[in-house]
Amino acid sequence: MRKKTLFNNDWYFTKEKVDINNLDYSLFQSITLPHTWNNLDGQDGGDDYDRNAYTYAKKFLKPEGEEVWLQFNAVSLKADVYLNGNKLAEHDDGFSIFRVNLTSALKEGENELVVIADNGVNDYIYPQFADFTFFGGIYRDVYLICVDKSHFALDMHGNEGLKLTPIVEGDKARVNVIAFTSNYEGELTYEIYDQDNKLVETKLSKDKEVNFEIDQPHLWNGRKDPYLYTCVIKMPSDEIKTRFGIRSFSVDPDTGFYLNGVSLPLRGVSRHQCREDKGWAISYEDMKEDIELIKEVGANTIRLAHYQHAQEFYDLCDEAGMVVWAEVPMISRFLDNQKGHDNIMNQMEELIMQSYNHPSICFWGISNEITIGGENDEHLDQNLIELNDLCHQLDSTRLTTMAQVSMLSMENKQNLISDVVSYNHYFGWYGGKVEENGPWLDKFHEMYPQRCLGLSEYGAEGNINFHSEDPVNHDYTEEYQCLYHEGMLKTFETRPYLWATHIWNMFEFASDMRDEGDVRGRNNKGLVNFNRTIKKDSFYLYKAYWSDETFLHLCSKRYVKRLKDTKLKAYANNTDSVEFFVNGVSVGVVEGDKIFELPVTLNEKENLIEVKANGLLDSMTIIKVEEAEPSYIYNGGAAMTSWYENGEKKDLTFNEGYFSIRDKIGDIMENQEASEVLQKLFAQMQSAEGGMAAAMSQGEEVMKMMRSMKLVELIPMMGKMLPEGSAYYINEELAKIKKN
Repeated sequence: MRKKTLFNNDWYFTKEKVDINNLDYSLFQSITLPHTWNNLDGQDGGDDYDRNAYTYAKKFLKPEGEEVWLQFNAVSLKADVYLNGNKLAEHDDGFSIFRVNLTSALKEGENELVVIADNGVNDYIYPQFADFTFFGGIYRDVYLICVDKSHFALDMHGNEGLKLTPIVEGDKARVNVIAFTSNYEGELTYEIYDQDNKLVETKLSKDKEVNFEIDQPHLWNGRKDPYLYTCVIKMPSDEIKTRFGIRSFSVDPDTGFYLNGVSLPLRGVSRHQCREDKGWAISYEDMKEDIELIKEVGANTIRLAHYQHAQEFYDLCDEAGMVVWAEVPMISRFLDNQKGHDNIMNQMEELIMQSYNHPSICFWGISNEITIGGENDEHLDQNLIELNDLCHQLDSTRLTTMAQVSMLSMENKQNLISDVVSYNHYFGWYGGKVEENGPWLDKFHEMYPQRCLGLSEYGAEGNINFHSEDPVNHDYTEEYQCLYHEGMLKTFETRPYLWATHIWNMFEFASDMRDEGDVRGRNNKGLVNFNRTIKKDSFYLYKAYWSDETFLHLCSKRYVKRLKDTKLKAYANNTDSVEFFVNGVSVGVVEGDKIFELPVTLNEKENLIEVKANGLLDSMTIIKVEEAEPSYIYNGGAAMTSWYENGEKKDLTFNEGYFSIRDKIGDIMENQEASEVLQKLFAQMQSAEGGMAAAMSQGEEVMKMMRSMKLVELIPMMGKMLPEGSAYYINEELAKIKKN
């Protein structure tokens, strides 16, 4: 019978070059999996984290079993596997399960396993470039699987050995089950159990494909009732099982998503899998905490970006009733070569084969912002069409989607490839105003009345240390993040045609090339901070809109030092009024819906602020000050005073009344002479390979979005795509130009 054991202990790791046929263990350190080597340098900024190939090793005694397999749940980004000096496998996908048959290379007694994990730069493995850190290592669990010669297949692209398709047909459900076997042609026992582990139906058959018919099935009904059945398949020498849910879904271009025939507006979040100081080497407990926080905010959908996530997390989504968008890392940079084409096709096949049985997954994502490097590429179009077709070949029950970069023109034919489409829009952050999102969406909906449109990303950075009485775009305050999201929620309220909206992002995450909002190496758009200890005020805004849990939250508690005249704000649900108190005295009852604001004047040095509603109370302390607290104010990048080129420090010039890289791109463009300097920068970016750089050089559509950004904020985001010293030379030219 099958024996599956965790294989995470007693590993060794080294960054030194070694001879895999004669390992010197004095060069190794003892480690336990999951493991990554750049958990720290991948989050500290500078775009200089360690991307190389390093060695893992483990000694173990030959286990009992006619066949012995290793299951790696993920190795980033490329893995070469050796046993006793014999190369047994190579895997070019940093996010999916792969298995290696060790049987032929095993020997009696002690065996030596070596894995080379490589997250280095290459020209054929996706992702190539993205706004997140590519952590290296064996960062998910490893299992040892011992089976008899006859067993359920272990070589089906990481699939668990069965493929299960429930189809709702009126008041019945047909459940199609396909078993994959190895060296076995005998009778199989198929069983279905309900959620209480009671046998629903059983079949005995030599066929590898059978159909069950279930009367009055208990439907998997999202957050309300995520009911799960279990299918068990047995042969004399092996047994496998999987949970599944019975549900139907559809999408209407005017009224959005339907689950089991009932309208369910999908409102939710996106998630990256990294954590502060851990990188991608997170635990199951970390995953559980993530899903609990997502449940608490009231979301009913998750976009699991930008790659295949751990199967354990898809399991948690099944249990929580989340509607999931799962995708492959075809992001930002298109690989126009055969190996790249084959790699992303294989990654899609692995994603679908491994994740097929999850009822939570309703959408396969084929790409994200892939046109950021340029729209007009016939090879790219063909690649997307083939990916879309592959999804339908492997899974006829789910819909395909893609996340388009904001500057992609509405008319682009790529908008017609997938079953449904979404856009990543940041009007109100990277440019423009929050109010511009609605008209853009309406225009697209009018242009394509039969296309289902969603919003796959939207968000604004919120540094919990920055605060303002009058928040504005790009001040990085927690208050502006709230103001932005309040506007987005109003946008969604009047647009039922949006099939799904996904906040970018539920959690802060590592992006080592970033240096933004006085935080290096991190994207701060999360509703929750990087280590999951602080829920930002915007978290409670969405909780007010989405959650049924009655709660009350007083905003801006970290904004302690304030001037005499200030504004109090609270978020609450299930109430139409809240009452504010200052030092125990009521200062007003505010009526409203979810958002409650009240301007007040502080008369005391120290002020106890309280808010009450529904029998609940929340409070904070405000200290009255004479001048604005400087630590609350983002300095707009003024901390950058120098640039290093070839190790040499070059001081930047900042003259009053003259342009510099601290000015907004829009202001620079309005001056003809300064605009010419800016165009030189874009010309440099155009010569860089792909990525955002190429898109930034394309012209007006992109520039409309970037006008409100300061040049000093843009340059670090470009990372190594810009020639060394660009900031220095561009700034020195701008410093010669007087402002009008």
